Amino acid sequence: IIQYMFRLYSISSVFTILSVGEDSWLYLAKLSSVGSISDEETCERLRGLIHKQVQICKRSVEVMDAVRHGAQLAIDECQFQFRNRRWNCSTLETMPVFGKVVTQGTREAAFVYAISAASVAFAVTRACSSGELEKCGCDHNVHGVSPEGFQWSGCSDNIAYGVAFSQSFVDVRERSKGQSPSRALMNLHNNESGRKAILSHMRVECKCHGVSGSCEVKTCWKAMPPFRKVGNAIKEKFDGATEVEQRKVGTTKILVPRNSQFKPHTDEDLVYLDPSPDFCDHDPRTPGMLGTAGRQCNRTSKAIDGCELMCCGRGFQTEKVEVVDRCSCKFHWCCYVKCKQCRKMVEMHTCR
Repeated sequence: IIQYMFRLYSISSVFTILSVGEDSWLYLAKLSSVGSISDEETCERLRGLIHKQVQICKRSVEVMDAVRHGAQLAIDECQFQFRNRRWNCSTLETMPVFGKVVTQGTREAAFVYAISAASVAFAVTRACSSGELEKCGCDHNVHGVSPEGFQWSGCSDNIAYGVAFSQSFVDVRERSKGQSPSRALMNLHNNESGRKAILSHMRVECKCHGVSGSCEVKTCWKAMPPFRKVGNAIKEKFDGATEVEQRKVGTTKILVPRNSQFKPHTDEDLVYLDPSPDFCDHDPRTPGMLGTAGRQCNRTSKAIDGCELMCCGRGFQTEKVEVVDRCSCKFHWCCYVKCKQCRKMVEMHTCR
């Protein structure tokens, strides 16, 4: 009985730790040990979701595992894109997953919102195409013969369904009461920018049919790009993000560049309201602000991953460490590759 109560407490505590925050639904990525989100009762216990998201969860329970996969995809891509920056998308075991870093209207928050909205659209669309969901499948609106003369066939990714679900699930938080108007406008804009990064990189994949591999007949379908390409595109927008402020035009509130000499941002650009902190030092009052002490840096680089910038002028220490790599790899028939293990000493630089 005691063991059963402990297991029950462990599971419920995973849910009850959730509290509504800026990116609280991303905490779904931390629920891998709980199993599948398979019934409406589970939706009730996902307290990181606001009420309207819980209702969406109940109506679309079968989609929620894809949403959870999207949350993990967003975190992984954020950590890859920011791996060489002072803030590297480190996550916490509490809510929100990125700490208070994204509660401010910074460029970093803009990226997190964009990549998160994109990841849900991507993961749900992938689940549609793979036949995991009854509510959607391939995009049957793509059919017939294209102007280029090839036959539309196969399973085109149903990106329209994925984008629509992302808009309803992710954006609903910003359309609810309690959010500052300017921050809601910023978040909604960046959410849509993230989804457009997928739409603008959709591609056509084809297969040839004919005698001996000839291409007498070619069938094609529309496919999403790899998510890494989406992440690269959003990171480029991060590097050129526009600082904005809210302005009232008639009865409508809009975001305009803070510097009037800058050209207006497009729907695909990222926007932000507040300048970013330098992320140099650990601040115990700001969860997620871990500083750069102990981070590896590149001694020869002049970019942000270089020791001078990464370490914020505090200096760095160097030590020799042994690295084990695969080497002298040979292909053996059939069919495997056998490698040796080579050991070498390399210098590792870490910030003081």
